[in-house]
This record gives sequence, C-alpha cells and structure tokens, in this order.
Amino acid sequence: MLEVYIDGSTTGNPGPSGIGIFIKGEGHHIKKSEFIGSYTNHTTEFIALLRGLEEAKKLAPSIVSVRSDSQIVCAAVEKRYAKNAEFAAILEKILDIIDSLDLFFIKWIPDDQNKAAHALAREAVAKNLT
Repeated sequence: MLEVYIDGSTTGNPGPSGIGIFIKGEGHHIKKSEFIGSYTNHTTEFIALLRGLEEAKKLAPSIVSVRSDSQIVCAAVEKRYAKNAEFAAILEKILDIIDSLDLFFIKWIPDDQNKAAHALAREAVAKNLT
C-alpha cells in the first residue's frame, strides 16, 4: 500500500501556489515540491491531489491511501461531486485515476499530521517568490 500525503499552499488567495506530495510505502519514500502558478487555496489542494495520484500511479500500486488536511477535497472525492466548475473539472481527472486503482482510500487529517507535505508545498512557493 502507498500512503500519499498532499498539501497545497498559496501566498494570497488567489496567489502564487505550490503543492507538496509525500509518498511512502512499498519501499518508496518520495518527496515532491512543485510550483504550479497562481490559484486559490482550494484549487491548489485539488491540484495537489491530482498530481499526487499521478505520481502514485507511476509506481503501479494496487492500494493507494491518501491523507489530506483539506476537508473540501476529501468531501468532494467521497461524494464524487464538486459544485464549483473549476473543482469539478479537476475532480473528474482525479476520479478517472481513482477508478483505475484496485483500492483507494482518502482520509482527512489535521494540519499537525501533514507536516511533510505542508513543508514541501511552502517550499515550492518560497522558491518562486525570491
């Protein structure tokens, strides 16, 4: 099983945005920090999930368990629905990947349990502000 921790960070809302992805399990320990442009905080969180799943999928896992501190992202995935058109477009891509996996879980976690992904997301923004 792969555990995928994701987070998004923005400076301003909208503003410069970065995502952090931390993947562990099945012998992997992967950290990704990526600047993605200028988005709102919620959009950044959806993009973080999409990119996290894309990275996990490359490892050909049968089980993926995602951890996120974004309640809106977790709820959208669980309901398989997002009212906001921008979120819905990203969610559609997310669900395509989820549906290709044998097993998928998503769990909301508090910020203090998501420190690795949070630090990676902040790092991506900080590098592009200097």
